[in-house]
Amino acid sequence: MIKLTRRAAISAFAAAGILAGASVPAAAADIKFTLATSGSETDQRSVAMANVFAPMVAGFADYQAGYNGSMFAQGTELEAISRGNLTMSIASAQELAQFFPEFSIFATGYVHQDAAHQVRVFNDPLMDPFKKTVEDELGVKLLSVMYLGRRHVNLRFPRSEKDIKTPADLAGVNLRMPGTDAWQFLGKALGAAPTPMAFTEVYTALSTGAVDGQDNPLPTVVDAKFYEVTKQIALTSHLVDLNYIAFSKATWDKLTPEQQITVQRAADAAAAYGRLKQLDKENNLADFIRSQGVEIYTPDLEAFRKHVQAQYVGSEAASAWPEGVLEKINALGN
Repeated sequence: MIKLTRRAAISAFAAAGILAGASVPAAAADIKFTLATSGSETDQRSVAMANVFAPMVAGFADYQAGYNGSMFAQGTELEAISRGNLTMSIASAQELAQFFPEFSIFATGYVHQDAAHQVRVFNDPLMDPFKKTVEDELGVKLLSVMYLGRRHVNLRFPRSEKDIKTPADLAGVNLRMPGTDAWQFLGKALGAAPTPMAFTEVYTALSTGAVDGQDNPLPTVVDAKFYEVTKQIALTSHLVDLNYIAFSKATWDKLTPEQQITVQRAADAAAAYGRLKQLDKENNLADFIRSQGVEIYTPDLEAFRKHVQAQYVGSEAASAWPEGVLEKINALGN
């Protein structure tokens, strides 16, 4: 009912003309691009937008960003774009699945293989119906795909207390996951007891024992200093995570064709820059994290892969996937 209500609310906004926006190009002085993100200013996605996207659109638009959920709380950014209160966000497939359940396929464990696979999927015609639905019903244009990294299980207690080799070892582990249905389903599929929690609350929750662990890529572990409240990381690689650069369709329609081309190129350039930086950080951070007293090891990946994928078979989440799309995604892999 929550998903239906949110989707219906957005449709009502659109019907009322709130999302429509004027098609007359705005003057340069009138254009302001506001970005809301739950990430920090040093998060690689934030850096990519500030250092690459912003300079490329500076000729006609003023770029302003709000970090750490300071502009809009995590999970509310897409609705803010729909209401006309925000221009851009760095949105997850899990957030989009709250409105459109079919997007849960892009948040499913062990579906995307790597960063290059993500790009091939996003640029393939299979994505066209997904993108059109988001534009038509949410008033949001998905410009490009950003690589967030391989997500791993991070725990606050040492391996001597709980050694994670298979999904069975996560039984009873209170694992923080973002609050959407897709995230919570993935947490259960891993074998854990998922707890919904905003990203900005995770550090304190780990330090106080309110949760047993969380899942994030290694660059996020370093950027958010989770290594200070983490004792072990099991390299489950259960999700090759992504974000979309989400842009207001109403604002897009006000831009000239030349400005639209520039915005698209800026988004693609920022995504490419962030992808390369994130991959480089992923490949070089394990030693630093180990130096902080955190044990890093590889569990039984095949056991995790089989268990996680089996949870989706016949599930409500999988029932929303368009027929044949999973096969098309797999065909674009290595």
